[in-house]
Amino acid sequence: MTAPNRLTTTLAQLNPIVGDVAGNAGRARQARAEAHAAGADLVVFSELFIAGYPPEDLVLKPAFQASCRAAVEDLARETADGGPAVLIGTPWVEDGKLYNACALLDGGRIAALRFKANLPNYGVFDEKRVFARGPAAGPVTVRGVRIGVPICEDTWMEESPDYENVVECLAETGAEILIVPNGSPYARGKTDIRMSMAVARVVESGLPLVYVNQVGGQDELVFDGASFVLHGDHQLAAQLPSFKECLTTLHWTRSADGWRCDGNVEPLPGDDEGDYAACVLGLRDYVNKNGFPGVLLGISGGVDSALCAALAVDALGAGRVRGIMLPFRYTAQVSLDDAALLARALGFAYDTLPIALAVNGFEEILSKPFAGLARDTTEENLQARTRGVLLMALSNKSGAMLVTTGNKSEMSVGYATLYGDMNGGFNPIKDLYKTQVFRLSRLRNRWKPEGALGPAGGVIPDNIIVRPPTAELRENQLDQDSLPPYEVLDGILERLVEREEPLAAIVAAGFDRDTVARIDRLLNIAEYKRRQAAPGVKVTRKNFGRDRRYPITNKFRDRGDPLPQPDESLVTRSSAGSVTYDE
Repeated sequence: MTAPNRLTTTLAQLNPIVGDVAGNAGRARQARAEAHAAGADLVVFSELFIAGYPPEDLVLKPAFQASCRAAVEDLARETADGGPAVLIGTPWVEDGKLYNACALLDGGRIAALRFKANLPNYGVFDEKRVFARGPAAGPVTVRGVRIGVPICEDTWMEESPDYENVVECLAETGAEILIVPNGSPYARGKTDIRMSMAVARVVESGLPLVYVNQVGGQDELVFDGASFVLHGDHQLAAQLPSFKECLTTLHWTRSADGWRCDGNVEPLPGDDEGDYAACVLGLRDYVNKNGFPGVLLGISGGVDSALCAALAVDALGAGRVRGIMLPFRYTAQVSLDDAALLARALGFAYDTLPIALAVNGFEEILSKPFAGLARDTTEENLQARTRGVLLMALSNKSGAMLVTTGNKSEMSVGYATLYGDMNGGFNPIKDLYKTQVFRLSRLRNRWKPEGALGPAGGVIPDNIIVRPPTAELRENQLDQDSLPPYEVLDGILERLVEREEPLAAIVAAGFDRDTVARIDRLLNIAEYKRRQAAPGVKVTRKNFGRDRRYPITNKFRDRGDPLPQPDESLVTRSSAGSVTYDE
């Protein structure tokens, strides 16, 4: 039998919804019809496409497992029409074990199944608790071409005795092309990391690699798509866009140098542009997938709420956004003026609702059991708490979701009130440090992302960006707890939160010792607040969510001293990897 010299594949970079099995199957059916019209032999979907990714513990429900299998079986029967084969991700139960699987559907049957061998269990991933490990299997055959199907983590090399080198196995068993279904969420700088990983697998195997990623928001995660293809000489053959659904058909030809395809290379956004686009997509999908008619948010005249307003209008359109100014006696006229300018520039509905009556009422009630105590930050924080109560009431009354506006810097150190800045349905800037908030605000005034529904041009008044932040006393904030400039604060926090550096290393990097110690203390004592904060878009490598799990009750404190070095002379080792203690 003569080996085929041509293969046409359609990459389906789509936005599935977790739990919407019928809807996801419908999207697959529509994509297959378009692929058929384009003459494709195979259409490829992302990891766990039928279930939506990540399904978390939903995938443990027998009814959900059965629904996914039934949908895959229906799709398999439809391939009897002679159209393209389908490579689609699904949960699969085999011999009483649940696998993260990829099914090849062709000729009216489930022609092959491949199970994910390496299960990620770090950061936002927790697959070992729900899935069983699959074996390192050989390629599947599509139209006479042997296709290797490593699933996402199966292409990431881990220095561990449990790691299965799936790509090596596929290369040794005759794979000609690697097709990798992925559910890889966005993080700043992730594009380069993915590409480095993929190039390494191509260099090791000598095989072309097709990386198919999903796009869309799922709770705090945003999937950016950015699927790509590498030739066997590790040159980029095709690059799909970021943050956008698309179907791309590639025509492969076998040559003396192996399989090669034609393809376009779309430009990818820079880090700041990517962060902004991720925040827009994450907010849009959270609102739309959960069925909210629109959003409302408190507008203060400050940069945090201004950026959130721009993100909301870009995500949903001005007609689905409502801003509320809730002034009190401390609210400056410049804040009122700037908030009104922002609303006009972005075009959203805007109301001003003074809160003096409500705050004074709370103060009067509070004064009765504590009549002998002097006023302090408790009374000052009542204005923020009152705003939170009223915004939640307006959300309940209107059905619109409340967007909350606390940035990562102030959430880190507790300078955000639980029932003010952090209270609400979703926070698009939860994972942005304050310096990033300023930077993205300037960026939006000179750049509008593709697909954004807001107006072009300067939508955030310059005065909001350049005006120093208003000094307001916040919950648990004392005079001695005043923060350093945001450039310094964010530099310290980035090392504490993202890198988990010891205090001694941060001081050695040039930061004041007392300042570092104070920020570390504030970070630790604010853990309980962050646990109660609204979910929000993840854009960094380590956010305040499943990435970073710290106990609320925690007496450990880094004193900033040089780390003690281990004394290996005290340990008796009987063999590599084991320790015995003599009695």
